[in-house]
Amino acid sequence: MDKTLGYLRETLANYTEEHSKGRQLFRKLSEKDFSSEESFVRHLSSGEIEFLNKILPNEINYAKEEKDEKRAKELNKVYELLF
Repeated sequence: MDKTLGYLRETLANYTEEHSKGRQLFRKLSEKDFSSEESFVRHLSSGEIEFLNKILPNEINYAKEEKDEKRAKELNKVYELLF
């Protein structure tokens, strides 16, 4: 799995219990072998994109606050592709 998608999957694991879109995206990342974050984003529904647009800014900010610049950078790659 692409390392960027690995960070995203790890992040989505925090959203599997209370968010159906989080579960759906986590399953999608776990069950399909996407070669890159671009190929993953191309397979997203509008609802999935909306969900990621809501959670990723907070997750990126949290990573920066924790001084985890690598995680922030990788999550930001996905976030930028959503537009």
